[in-house]
Amino acid sequence: MKRSILALASGAFILGAAEFVMMGILPQTAAAMQVSIPAAGHYISAYAIGVCVGTLILVFGRKVPPKNLIILFMIIALVGNTLSAVSFNSPMLLAARFISGLPHGAFFGTATLIAKTLADKGKEAQSVSMMVTGQTVANMLGVPAGTLLSEMLSWRLAFAILAAWALMTMVLVITWVPFVAPIKDAGIKGQFRFLTHAGPWFILMAVFCGNSGIFCWWSYISPWLQKVGGWDSSMVPLLMVLAGFGMVLGGIAGGRLTDLWKPGATAGLSQAIATVGLLLVFFVPGNLVTTAVLTFMIGFALFFNSSPQQLLMVQAGEGGGELIAGAAVQIAFNFGNAVGSIVGGAALTATAMNYHYTGLAGAPIALIAVIMLVTYSRRYETHTGATERMREVHV
Repeated sequence: MKRSILALASGAFILGAAEFVMMGILPQTAAAMQVSIPAAGHYISAYAIGVCVGTLILVFGRKVPPKNLIILFMIIALVGNTLSAVSFNSPMLLAARFISGLPHGAFFGTATLIAKTLADKGKEAQSVSMMVTGQTVANMLGVPAGTLLSEMLSWRLAFAILAAWALMTMVLVITWVPFVAPIKDAGIKGQFRFLTHAGPWFILMAVFCGNSGIFCWWSYISPWLQKVGGWDSSMVPLLMVLAGFGMVLGGIAGGRLTDLWKPGATAGLSQAIATVGLLLVFFVPGNLVTTAVLTFMIGFALFFNSSPQQLLMVQAGEGGGELIAGAAVQIAFNFGNAVGSIVGGAALTATAMNYHYTGLAGAPIALIAVIMLVTYSRRYETHTGATERMREVHV
């Protein structure tokens, strides 16, 4: 089981790095493609659109064994990152980024199902959190490494390495991940039946609002660290490692607490931590120490809720919608990223580039996520025993 989770975590690493590395190499990419920085921002949007469209793979691949789906996702990641590495103009890179995003949401929905199925009873959330750790490690090591490669050698090398990693992951999945039976075929309509219940909407709205709030600040973390914290630009990659370390610890802690407590309540606690962090971004004047602490704190909160929310949605989709439900978390996550960046940018424009206001803009949105999850937990999570809850509570 451990080797299977390692193989899945390797896939999560690729997708996490592919999603976020563009933010660190945007200036070099823009120069190479001969476009402006705002135009190069479309390479980030193209990936997010791919995440949403890629969910259709699960709609039409519902009869395919999950292991085979994971292999297919790695093939798509291989193609997308290879095309990104060799792109010779902006339209080609846009298309390559779109292809790279196609497997993202579908992968996490499928990998969550496999991790949950292979886990020991009562340790489902820990199993999911270890799979998601691949994505957090990507933020801790992969994204800063890609940024340094771009500055020292070439931005193309970052995508080339991810393509090679995808090929390696295919071998690991084929070798280490056992056969898992396909989910119940409920038909195309049946895959979305879980959305007729209120519970999943509480979770998805919490994911969307929580990420929107955090990304009001996260999208502008580099200039915030420099202008508010006083950090030199050369230190920003190291602070990104610190944020990534917080994400890793948050992901592991969230998985363990979920198995001991309640997924919805655990996710609500995470969003509450993020809300407090965003308020501190606004109220604390800022120096080297406080900005570093807040970078770690909010990074911790960002992935503390990952495994409980993924697990809740897979549970919500039981009966044929598990994969779509798991993928829906990633769709809400990416929409939140996009909206948060826009709201944070508007706050900066309205306040003459006062970076404290990215926290004030994000905190009320994150607070909505807390309210959603507290409401969900009070309505649906009536058992304190994790094993009993997973067996009996249906949303």
